[in-house]
Amino acid sequence: MWDRPDILNRVANTLFVAAMLLAAYGAVWWVVRLPVFALREVAITGEAQHVTRAQIEAILSRQLKGTFFTLDLPQLRGAFEKLPWVREVRLRRRWPARLEVSVVEHVPIARWGNQALVNTQGEVFQAAFDGKLPTLIGPAGTSKEVAIQYDYFRRNLGALGAPMFVQLTPRRAWQVRLEGGPTIELGRDDVEGRLARYIEVYERTVGALKRRIDYVDLRYANGFAVRIAELKGESTATTHGGSSVKRRTKGT
Repeated sequence: MWDRPDILNRVANTLFVAAMLLAAYGAVWWVVRLPVFALREVAITGEAQHVTRAQIEAILSRQLKGTFFTLDLPQLRGAFEKLPWVREVRLRRRWPARLEVSVVEHVPIARWGNQALVNTQGEVFQAAFDGKLPTLIGPAGTSKEVAIQYDYFRRNLGALGAPMFVQLTPRRAWQVRLEGGPTIELGRDDVEGRLARYIEVYERTVGALKRRIDYVDLRYANGFAVRIAELKGESTATTHGGSSVKRRTKGT
């Protein structure tokens, strides 16, 4: 190789380019760390209800290290997202020395069992909340599905009462309990159809009884059954059309 000038020239050129690149990298590394590029302004946006400004400032005081160019945004974002109520944090650099922080909170729609909350996207999160919320229950990984179904029940059962308990069982059966009203057993199949038929005939059947109903079973092909607490064990069955109402007592 030593008697091949063309090869030696190529090697020398390669080494020269590598040296220049290393020198340029070193110069850039030194320049971006100069105090002249320090962050001088942090703007906090977003309408936070649960995350306090003190919490945000505490994180910034610990994590705001480096200059405009060297600030570790993923690390800073991760620190914010450890706060219980934070769903997302958007960070943006604004030349020449500004950092914008936008905090997006979880918005709770229900409790997930007795240990967590569910947000508007059907995501489960852990946070303290002492307000009144419905309770949703379902197998692991079904929170989004249960939240969607809860919204359907809320919109369609609004005239009869607010759903305060919605459960999806491991066998994929649905149960709803209304605020101040009955528990509605919907089963696994044709849930929307069963509920629509019940709502359609409610006024001339269950509503006409003028009694407090504590349980409604819609898992019948051509009707449904109700249980009236004050009748002490008696039950009432009705057809979809509501043309007949029949009571039967246990044991008969």
